Amino acid sequence: MSNRHLARSLVLQSLYEWDFHHLQSQDALEIIDRNIKEYAPDFDERLFCLALTKGVMDHKSDIDQAIGKFAPDWPIERITTIDRNVLRLGIYELVYDPEIPSKVAINEAIELAKTFGGESSGKFVNGVLGAVYRDQQAQGVSKPADKPKTEEKPIANPNNDLKPN
Repeated sequence: MSNRHLARSLVLQSLYEWDFHHLQSQDALEIIDRNIKEYAPDFDERLFCLALTKGVMDHKSDIDQAIGKFAPDWPIERITTIDRNVLRLGIYELVYDPEIPSKVAINEAIELAKTFGGESSGKFVNGVLGAVYRDQQAQGVSKPADKPKTEEKPIANPNNDLKPN
């Protein structure tokens, strides 16, 4: 398991605790900090965890509106706590984090949903995040992380092209 995947798992579990207890936004940062200290004290992705949690909290209102827009048959309070927070984390990374490629954000969220959610959680998360992604594409929104990386080709050495007769 990669460090970033583990970080997302810790953030998801912290968001679940925060949401389950109906706490204030600032409490989410205290929960993730406590969970890192308790379960992963030597974890080198602490700052990534804190940034994800803060990002979700900073954009929670807009993220929840997006969930309502792209899952209209599911009012936010009727979505399971795990699925709701997987979607929050996934939408944050998909829409607001320019460094995370869109496909990575979607795939990571699907994997979290499959691991922590119910039987149909992966499909549900995939459907909602896919709709968010397609909407971004239709609006012409692109992230720097989604642009293909250009490989620099080494400069040919003219001496290598010389072949003995």
